[in-house]
Amino acid sequence: MQTPTVKQTLCTYCGACVSMCPSGALELAETRLMIDEASCSECGLCVAACPVEALVLQSEPPAPAPVSRQYDIVVVGAGPAGATAARFAAERGLQVLLLEKRQEIGSPVRCAEGINRDMLLPFLEPEERWISAKIRRSQMVAEDTGEERSFAGEETGYVLERRVFDRVLAEKAVVSGARVMVKTTAIGLVV
Repeated sequence: MQTPTVKQTLCTYCGACVSMCPSGALELAETRLMIDEASCSECGLCVAACPVEALVLQSEPPAPAPVSRQYDIVVVGAGPAGATAARFAAERGLQVLLLEKRQEIGSPVRCAEGINRDMLLPFLEPEERWISAKIRRSQMVAEDTGEERSFAGEETGYVLERRVFDRVLAEKAVVSGARVMVKTTAIGLVV
């Protein structure tokens, strides 16, 4: 493989590739997409994520098929639940489109970053790159009653770096065969 190149005439500056890049080699500059070749891991995820085929690898076979107009499943929202649902559906051979209305997957964070390790394991193995901290005890306070409850023990929990974690989940969906589109808002259903 080699570093991808940008067909500037096709690039719509949507940021789909930036959201998928695990090494941070892509950046939306003021007027165009920039690629830091030294940082590029040559994984090809950005090429697969580009909805208009503006990114290409010179040594690769013909470009992927254009965006389809028919899918078995359209998942709206590329957060942890949406990306995981898209991944599992694609792994089962379904044609999956994963939509995210924001330009960047995982930002801004819209829910908590904490998760119990045992609840995470059925979906994926923990990776140090998306773990901000390990948790051995916690305390919860009910807003309406003020009741406090503390938890401590042998369990492990994690505080996640959601920008990295959410991207990893979306990458796994793409690797499984799902198509990802960012800056795409679902406004209705066509039957």
